[in-house]
Amino acid sequence: CHALAARYSARRGRVIGEDQVMCFPGTQTTLFAVLMGLVQAGDEVLIGDPMYATYEGLIAATGATMVPVPLDPAHGFRIQAADIAARITPRARVIFLNSPHNPTGAVLTRADLAAIGRLAEAHDLWILCDEVYEDLVFAGTEFASPLDDPALAERVIVASSISKSHAAPGFRSGWCVGPAEFTARLLPFSETMLFGNQPFIADMTAAAVAAPSPVAAGMCQRFQRRAALIAAALDGVTGLAVNHPAAGMFALVDVRATGLSGQAFASGLLAQAGVAVMPGESFGAGLAGWLRLSLTQDDGVVAEACARIAGFARTLKDAA
Repeated sequence: CHALAARYSARRGRVIGEDQVMCFPGTQTTLFAVLMGLVQAGDEVLIGDPMYATYEGLIAATGATMVPVPLDPAHGFRIQAADIAARITPRARVIFLNSPHNPTGAVLTRADLAAIGRLAEAHDLWILCDEVYEDLVFAGTEFASPLDDPALAERVIVASSISKSHAAPGFRSGWCVGPAEFTARLLPFSETMLFGNQPFIADMTAAAVAAPSPVAAGMCQRFQRRAALIAAALDGVTGLAVNHPAAGMFALVDVRATGLSGQAFASGLLAQAGVAVMPGESFGAGLAGWLRLSLTQDDGVVAEACARIAGFARTLKDAA
């Protein structure tokens, strides 16, 4: 916790105490534990749609109700305070953010977060933000956290891990940072659920977060280059449009103009061209008619996949 407190103090520009940090085996466990500490059955959690595939299950497991907030491509898939406000009811309890965002690669701006913060204050809501892709923000984009604003300190909890920043998902090292009073209440739940963490994981995490990750820096450069490669290869192909991510390890392709759903396009692409992609429907109704492409493959593999995707899209046009 000492190393993480030092890291967040340096990054957020204010003192974060060790008593504000709680460690868990991975971000998934962290988010579940935090939600269990924030909501009861019948409470509502407002969250952007599309979303990471496990979020719906996390919320359902707490007994709370998920309230999807559509993310508009016109706003770069960044969740808008006005769209959240339109869905707040007396049962609302948490605004669940993910920035940088999976699957869209959107990064919330300081203005976005300020507007969401004012909304949370006005309605006495918690803000929970999954920031696991913080170290994978592309050049030219600034990362901002709701934890940056001291005025929101008593209602903000952020979660992260070394899974993405250090390409170490198998080590299951995650954490949350929030008000000391909240983390103190969370401790008995953590002890009941886990009965302690492995010391070597704690030592490894302390070493990992003591300095910027060179692994993350290299991944950022490669992923941004491959996102540009995908855009150059597929933008302009009839029926396809590429979303330009600001962070992360994925790029989105809009296939709605082909007349196919994301699922139908992905299934046909695999069967006829041997390329596997994720259909957008896997991430919620808000991404119906889209595909998620991975940026983790080598440049040559990405280029070949794009050529095959473009070829498959052209066969659809010819068939029409």
